[in-house]
Amino acid sequence: MNIRHILGSVCIAAGLVSLPALAQEVAIPTQTLDPALRAGLPKSILDAGEIVAVNSGSFPPYEIVTDSHTMTGASADLLTAFGELWGIKVRFETVNGFAGILSGIKSGRYQMASGASGDFPEREAANDFVDYVREYVVFAVQQGNPKGIKSLADACGSKVAVMSAGSAERVIKQQAETCAKDGQPALEVQPYPDQPTAILAVRSKRADAFFSSQAPLTYFVRQSNGQLELAGTGQSNGFDMLYQGTIVPKDSALTQVVYQSYKKLFDNGTYATIMKKWGLEGNMIKEPGIDLAGRKPQ
Repeated sequence: MNIRHILGSVCIAAGLVSLPALAQEVAIPTQTLDPALRAGLPKSILDAGEIVAVNSGSFPPYEIVTDSHTMTGASADLLTAFGELWGIKVRFETVNGFAGILSGIKSGRYQMASGASGDFPEREAANDFVDYVREYVVFAVQQGNPKGIKSLADACGSKVAVMSAGSAERVIKQQAETCAKDGQPALEVQPYPDQPTAILAVRSKRADAFFSSQAPLTYFVRQSNGQLELAGTGQSNGFDMLYQGTIVPKDSALTQVVYQSYKKLFDNGTYATIMKKWGLEGNMIKEPGIDLAGRKPQ
């Protein structure tokens, strides 16, 4: 048994910003090498003795990046367990924005994406998603919700921060078009390269809200010293059933290896231990799946 310690800072454009560790300090079982899973890895990865997992910057509590090669969080714990199952090192690298993840995987520079990335049918055309959580998209707003945002339809007349190139940016831009078509006050979309920069825009009142996944926004709200609150919870907010998972190249050998590795962590209790450690009980699903976008909830 071992305990993976939580690091409390992330690197963003404005400098190093402290993020309190909101995870419970719990023991995560060390995994035993699985020869069958290891044998399924591509020879290039086995020869290198490592796999490169890319992220787009901090996405707590899944990813908390401390420098370009160091990461903690639920995704880091899960991938560390993968490395133990496979008998190789998992190396983390950070790029600027989600588009950098997709292009890096397409080019072969990175073998997989480390975090919980949104699975959508249009993304499945070029990538496989091994999904392991459900997610919801909501708003983080200033305390008291001065703009009265209760759902996506209430965002007209607001300045809304989003992650650049993410699914929330597409949805909020569609809402901005709806606001204009209906003669409502303009909705200003503010794309940012990472979560901490976007949340900083709300805390400094450059933006009225940050539209993103509920799990990381809950993390940021809890560490905002009462400056922020969640809004628009319990609403679809332009999304159907949303699954998130690990991205791997389409139809690659890694798809089944990653899927079977998640199944093993689900079955032996490690998945539940890690998710509960990071306060993600509400995002758990019964079993992992491949390319679940558009399917019925598990």
